[in-house]
Amino acid sequence: MLHLRLIIPADRTDEVVRLIENTVGTTHLVVVPGAARNPVGDVVMCDVAREAGDELIGALRELGLDKTGSIAVENIDLSLSKRADKAEKEAPGEGADAVLWEHLADATHEESTLSITYVAFLTLATMIAACGVVLDNAILIVGAMAVGPEFGPLAGLSTAIVQRHPRLALRSLIALLVGFAVAMAVTVGFTVFMDTLGYFTEAKLEADRPNTAFVYAPDAFSFIVAVLAGIAGTLSLTSAKSGALVGVAISVTTVPAAANAAVALAYGDTKQTIGSTNQLLLNLAGIILAATLTLILQKYLWSRQRAATRAAR
Repeated sequence: MLHLRLIIPADRTDEVVRLIENTVGTTHLVVVPGAARNPVGDVVMCDVAREAGDELIGALRELGLDKTGSIAVENIDLSLSKRADKAEKEAPGEGADAVLWEHLADATHEESTLSITYVAFLTLATMIAACGVVLDNAILIVGAMAVGPEFGPLAGLSTAIVQRHPRLALRSLIALLVGFAVAMAVTVGFTVFMDTLGYFTEAKLEADRPNTAFVYAPDAFSFIVAVLAGIAGTLSLTSAKSGALVGVAISVTTVPAAANAAVALAYGDTKQTIGSTNQLLLNLAGIILAATLTLILQKYLWSRQRAATRAAR
């Protein structure tokens, strides 16, 4: 269930209340006249089944409530109510399959912003991965994958393509390009520093590395895994099952490939630099393609379900 808190101009309250009452899957409607001070208006609260949330939020935006008032949406972790159970049963579809497009756009917008924190996490992940590739330590590689925040802008770019948000697409692309460029540049310097201390050596990089050699040897499986991870990551975002993102993070070799490219570049190993760069680009392309196609399919299926629901009323 979702909880909506609305601030509404007093002359629009009756219209909004009728809309909520006529939306299948809503319950626990509360109207508090004159309670809002900034902006001035009435406060209306209600609970709505997740599968009916996108339609209701879209209708509220069509009324211009996001401009004249406010629309706040929260997830309800626990709701002990027979009315809530009834609302969920009446709403078409399953809550786990519902896509809240406004929430998705807002979430990916935040995750795809180029910030100091984002760059720091990506840089740290790349440096950890650099230690992993030099030491041929798979545990460090997995740890670096989990730390890397790059799925945010990847999801943002896919969402922007489907929803036709050019600003979000540009923001996500900048976050990806600048983030990886800074992370790899810092990792080159980190490699030189570690080489000076004697912890990194070219001999270790060139030695047989059975646990981490895959990061600079792209093949068909690299693209297949990236596609599967892109689908899983997108589903985890749209269904609010964010725990699955951890699995996605440790299944794709974006950060390790970037790290190996940076270390190889520091030592002048052109072959590994090119191979790692190809691995990185192949994985990024696979995730973006899969995520975009997944969102397109979800949007199509959801629009058909909404059309069927309206026709049945």
